[in-house]
Amino acid sequence: MMASPWEVFLLSDATGETAESMVQAALSQFREKPAILRRFSNVRTKNQIYEILDRALASQALVVFTLVNSELAQLVYEECDALGLASHDLLTPLLRRLAEQVGHSPQGLPGLFRGMDEEYFRRIDAIEFTVKHDDGQECRNLHKADIVLAGVSRSSKTPVSIYLAHRGWKVANVPIVAGIDPPPELLKLDAKKVAGLIIEPQRLLEMRAARLINMGQNPRTEYADYERINEEISAARRLFRRQRWAVIDVSTKAIEETANEILHKLKLI
Repeated sequence: MMASPWEVFLLSDATGETAESMVQAALSQFREKPAILRRFSNVRTKNQIYEILDRALASQALVVFTLVNSELAQLVYEECDALGLASHDLLTPLLRRLAEQVGHSPQGLPGLFRGMDEEYFRRIDAIEFTVKHDDGQECRNLHKADIVLAGVSRSSKTPVSIYLAHRGWKVANVPIVAGIDPPPELLKLDAKKVAGLIIEPQRLLEMRAARLINMGQNPRTEYADYERINEEISAARRLFRRQRWAVIDVSTKAIEETANEILHKLKLI
């Protein structure tokens, strides 16, 4: 017969999600006696602490807390001791050890980790979006992108897109092919979110020829023909001018340089 559940009160001055995960991981080692975990987020005043500990006393709960404010953390410890409640400070011992290591006190600002966590997941979302919208895929969702790149084949659309995605921008890129109309979804976009990538014909010829050789194919094809390439780039320039898109020449630029110029020309930084 399984024992009746007991309670753990978790106090945090931020969301408490990370601390809750830690406690749940520990509790998984004690399945024979199930626990009810009650999380109290954004605990930042003495009155909140008094009210929560009164509730904890009624059920003789274990109090686990992660409070970066040392005064509030000390208050919880002292109040639990006075009330006869078992408690455990997850954060203060680690903060003290880190302070010794780095040579100065912690900032004491709640929610800093959460802010980092949100930034991380924002980048992950951007990368997933960008991969799904590479090379003209899912054009119906172009309006959801922060940035849309257009350019002929081998004009660095994909690497620039991925670089921008790692900085948190949702990027889609669309190939411009001579003789084929661009997707209507691209032409309907606000010009302020589209950048056209241009490259010198000779440089593009070298890149395309190298790609064909790496693939074991004949480099002397229309794909790597100078006149054909020149026509493609001219057509792309006309399209960019007609649509009033920002134009970025990638011929001699590193990926990060191209990305920064895009952000500046689109007024995103």
